[in-house]
Amino acid sequence: MRSPELGGSGDQLAIEFDGRAYTYGQLDQAIEQWIARDAAPVYDASTLSVPDALICVCAAARRGVPVLVENPAARPDRPGIPPSAFLLVTTSGSTGRPRPLARTAASWFDSFPAFTAITGVEATDRVLITGPLHATMHLFGALHALWRGACVTDDPTRATVVHAVPAVLRDVVRKAPKLRTAIVAGIALDDGARAAADDLEVVEYYGSAEVSLVAARRVPEPLRLLDEVEAEIRDGLLYVRTPYSVLGAPEWFGVGDLAELGANRELTVRGRGESAINVGGTTVVAEDVERVLGTLDGVAAVAVVGSPHAVFGEIITAAVQLDGVGIGAVRAQARGLLRKEAMPRRWVPLPTLPRTASGKVARGQLKDLLA
Repeated sequence: MRSPELGGSGDQLAIEFDGRAYTYGQLDQAIEQWIARDAAPVYDASTLSVPDALICVCAAARRGVPVLVENPAARPDRPGIPPSAFLLVTTSGSTGRPRPLARTAASWFDSFPAFTAITGVEATDRVLITGPLHATMHLFGALHALWRGACVTDDPTRATVVHAVPAVLRDVVRKAPKLRTAIVAGIALDDGARAAADDLEVVEYYGSAEVSLVAARRVPEPLRLLDEVEAEIRDGLLYVRTPYSVLGAPEWFGVGDLAELGANRELTVRGRGESAINVGGTTVVAEDVERVLGTLDGVAAVAVVGSPHAVFGEIITAAVQLDGVGIGAVRAQARGLLRKEAMPRRWVPLPTLPRTASGKVARGQLKDLLA
C-alpha cells in the first residue's frame, strides 16, 4: 500500500538528486527495504546523502519512530526524546550554537494543505532544494514536495519551483530557465533578490524551526498569519499560538522577533530582537540597515551588528562583501539614505560573510570575527 507521506505513485519521478533517480514506485520500495533491514528505535539521517536521508525520514514516518536530521558538524546535546517525537531537528544556529528540537509528524504534515494553497506546488513540478536537509526550511520543502507528488531535485536547469534564502535565490535564478515559482524563507526578502526574481511568482513565508509555518504572502501582498495561527505583540516582540509548534513549547511561543500586527492579520517582521542595536538610546534594527545597504552599487552582501562604544553604548558595524568598488564609495552612497543613528561608524570589508548551512548570516560567528 502506498505510504501516506508520499503523494505520487508508480512511474512518477519522485527524486532526482546527486545523480540518482527514483520513481514513486521505486521510492516506496526503497522505504520498505530500509524498514526491513533496520529495526532501530531511532533513525539517523544526519550524515546521509539527500536521497538516502529522504528514504530514511519516510521510513521513520511509516514506522512511527523518531529520526535525527542534524548538522553532523554541530550536533547539540539532546537530553532525551519525547515519546511522540518524529523529527529531531535543531535551530539554525544563526545567533549561536544550534539547539535541539523535537517535532511530531502532525506539526509539519498538517500544515501541508495550507502550504500547497499558498505556493501552488503541483504534482508535475520539479522542486529545487538549495541547502542541506538539516536546515529545516529545506527539509520542510522536500517533504512537502513528496507529499504533493512532485519531484525533489538538485538540477536547476529543469526545476520549476525553488526553495531558497534570498542570498541563494539571486544566484539560482540565472541557472534555472524553467522556474515558475520561488519560495523564499529564512530571512526577509530583500530588494536585490526580489529584482532578480522579477519574472517569477514569489512566495515568501515567515516561520522558524520552533513554530514552523506562521505567515505567508504572494509578493507584493503583505504577510498574513495562517488561519490556524494566532499572534500577539508583547513589548514589541512576536508571540504565536499554533498547532505547528515543537514539543515542549509553551502555549504562546516567541523566538525573539520584533514585529507589528495589523488589523487584518497582516504581519510585519522587523528582525530578531537580538539584532536590535541601542545607539545612544535609539533602537536600530540590524535588518533595516541591511535592507538599505544591500541595494547599494557594489555591495554583493552585507551584515550589520552592534559593537560596544564607551559613549553611545553601541555603534553600527557593517561587514560588507564588495563587488568592484571600494568601501569609501559604499559609505558615500549610504550617507544620503540612512539616518544618523543607523549610519555605520565602522565598515569592515570581508571576502565572504560567515553563513549557516541554510544560507543565513551566522551573526554569532560574525560578532566573534569582528571583535
